[in-house]
Amino acid sequence: MAPVVRSLILKGFRSLPNTQIDFDNPTFLVGRNGAGKSNIGDALRFIAEAMTSGLREAIDKRGGITSVRTQLSRKGLPKSFGLGVVCGVIEDVLQLGFHGEVESGRYAFEIGPLANYDFEVLREQCIIKFQDESTQWFDRHGNKGRTNIKGFDKIDFFTPSSLAMPIVAGAMPFEIVAQVLRRMKTYAIEPAALRELQDPDSGTDLRADGRNAASVFEEIERRSPDSIERIKEILAAIVPNTTGLDTVQHGRKLALEFVQAWDERNKLTFEAHSMSDGTLRALGLLLAVYQVQKPSLIFVDEPEASIHPGAAAAVLDTLRHAASTMQVVISTQSPEMLDAKWIEDRHIRGVVWQEGSTHIEEIPQNAKRALRDHLMGAGELFRSGVLEPSLTQQELKRPEVKLFEDIPNGHTANRRG
Repeated sequence: MAPVVRSLILKGFRSLPNTQIDFDNPTFLVGRNGAGKSNIGDALRFIAEAMTSGLREAIDKRGGITSVRTQLSRKGLPKSFGLGVVCGVIEDVLQLGFHGEVESGRYAFEIGPLANYDFEVLREQCIIKFQDESTQWFDRHGNKGRTNIKGFDKIDFFTPSSLAMPIVAGAMPFEIVAQVLRRMKTYAIEPAALRELQDPDSGTDLRADGRNAASVFEEIERRSPDSIERIKEILAAIVPNTTGLDTVQHGRKLALEFVQAWDERNKLTFEAHSMSDGTLRALGLLLAVYQVQKPSLIFVDEPEASIHPGAAAAVLDTLRHAASTMQVVISTQSPEMLDAKWIEDRHIRGVVWQEGSTHIEEIPQNAKRALRDHLMGAGELFRSGVLEPSLTQQELKRPEVKLFEDIPNGHTANRRG
C-alpha cells in the first residue's frame, strides 16, 4: 500500500530542530542508541494525541513546552515548535465518500511559549487538494482564521491554547485528514503492562504499551477468528512450542493465558506473568497489526527488543503483511531486522546525531548501489556501518523546512462549496 503519510515535518521538536522525513511503506529508521529515532515516533504520537485528547494534555504529559521544543545552545533557533503532515491518497483507508477525488492533504501547526510555562497556537493550517486542482483550506493566525468554505468566510472562535482541527473537522470537510491524524499509532510494548491483570474495555484499539491486550485479543477473536489463528501461528514461529493462547478472567479483571506443549500428552499452561519479555512483546506487536480498528499508520519502536535473532524473520514478515493494509514505520538498530531480500534502499532512512541534533537522511549513494546491484543486503550494510549518513558542514546548514503553504488573499476555486 502506498504511504498514507507521505512526509512528516518537524521544526524545533525535541532533538529535531529542522527536518522533513519522506516515507515509503514500510520505512525503516536505522541508527545508533540516542540518535533520536524514538523522538520521531513521539512526534507522530503527539499529533494524534493533540487531535483526540487536546493540545494541552499532549504538552503537559511530556513535561510542558520547555521539554517539547528543541533545547540547543545554538543561537538563532526559534523558541516555538511546529509539526506538519503531508498525506497522500487516503480514501481507501478511511472510506469517507471522497473516493477517486482527493489528491493530497496537508496539515501543520506552530506552538509558541508564553510566561509561566504556558503556550499559544501561533499558526495552524489545513489544505485539501482535489484531482481537479480545486482546494479546500483553513488558515489560522493566532485567534483569527480564514477559509474558502462557503458560509465560513471568517473563523473567530479559537482559544489561544487549543487547536482548531478537532473543532472544524466536525463542521467542515476536513475529516478526511483529521481521521488520518487521529489514527496514527505508536507502539513500544511494555511486557510489565501485559503481565498485569487488565481492566476490560472495548478492545478495538490497542494501547501504546499493550495494557489492554487481553481485551484486544477477545475482540479480534469475536470479529475475525481467522486472524486469531494467524496470530497463534506466527507466535509459535517466534516462541517455539507455544501452541495455545486465550484469556482467563479473575473477578472483573482479564489475563492472557499461554499453552506450551512438546508432544501430544505433555503441555503446560502459563499466565502472562510467567512469560518472557520477548514473548509478550511479540504478542503485543501481533495484536497491533491485527487489531480491529486499523490504524492509518503504526510506528513500532525496536520490535527486535528481547526477541531472539532467529525469530526476526517472522517479525519482519508480520510487519510486511501489515504494510499491505496500513502504513508501517519501524525504528530499529538490529541488522537481523534488515536481512530480508525484499528491503530496498527506498525503505531505509538513516538517523544520526550530529552536532547536538538529530538528522534523518536517505542512505549514502554507495549503500544504494550495493543494494540495487545485490552486492550486499541491508543487514550486511548495517553491520558494516555503511547505512549511517555523515553530513558535511554545508549539509548541516540546510534551509529551514516549510511548515505552511502560501494562501492567496482571495478564495481559491472550491467546487464543493
